[in-house]
Amino acid sequence: MHTIAVTGGSGKLGTQLIHTLQQQGYQVVSLDNQRSTKLRCRQVTVDLNDFGQVVSALHGADAIIHLAAIPAPLVYTYPQIFTNNTAAGYHILEAASILGIRKVVMGSSESSYGFAWAPTPFSPDYLPLDEDHPQQPQECYGLSKVVNELTAAMFDRRNGMQVISLRFSMITKPEDYKHLAVSRPEAFKNILWSYIDIRDAVSACMASLQVEDRGAICLNITSSDTLSDWDTEKLLSHFYPEVADLRAPLPGRTAVVSNRLAQDVLGWMPKHSWSDREEEATP
Repeated sequence: MHTIAVTGGSGKLGTQLIHTLQQQGYQVVSLDNQRSTKLRCRQVTVDLNDFGQVVSALHGADAIIHLAAIPAPLVYTYPQIFTNNTAAGYHILEAASILGIRKVVMGSSESSYGFAWAPTPFSPDYLPLDEDHPQQPQECYGLSKVVNELTAAMFDRRNGMQVISLRFSMITKPEDYKHLAVSRPEAFKNILWSYIDIRDAVSACMASLQVEDRGAICLNITSSDTLSDWDTEKLLSHFYPEVADLRAPLPGRTAVVSNRLAQDVLGWMPKHSWSDREEEATP
């Protein structure tokens, strides 16, 4: 496996991922609808909604990391968001099937569970929230991620393609932490105080390339702690007292969204936390 195609290569996560891939000796091609001055790899300007362009752009790739998407139910119309994200996902997987590319990593989202953007807020059925929890989106973006995961499962059934869908929580950079309202827990209630440092998001993508024979699988990619300076038990008793089904202890600031399956499948573990800034500031 020498050449990795990264869609959305000019984006926040794509840019950092491509740099890491190159540092580890991979040849990389970035597929995006715009070029980036931050990349020093082959860049192909491509419309992922045009299947012919996708097939042509992926020719010669050994594996694909598909990160391109409209990343939230904002700015664009809802039909455009849903159509763009699902058509692009299908085109990537269909092209991979035609070209004999057997390994795809798909950028999914914890928004697929439905809490983040719900017009009518609701509570989890149980906690910690794992990959078996029902996905109940009320909007186009979360729904597009559910459809892409189902599409991935179809390609696994059809020809044994391995597709690892990474359900990223809110991706943060180290420089973001000083601006995040960790002392206002209401600010992140709807995302269950879930986040992932971009460096750990990159390492999850890298680890996914090494996994063999897992078919289609979905993994929560989240930090092991919450984006709050409150203890988790206090957060839940204050904001989600109606959730009675607690299936594991949540001591200290343990994450509400579980990354245990990702640790088991990928041999991966997040290494970075917003609280690192506090430790660095301590004399």
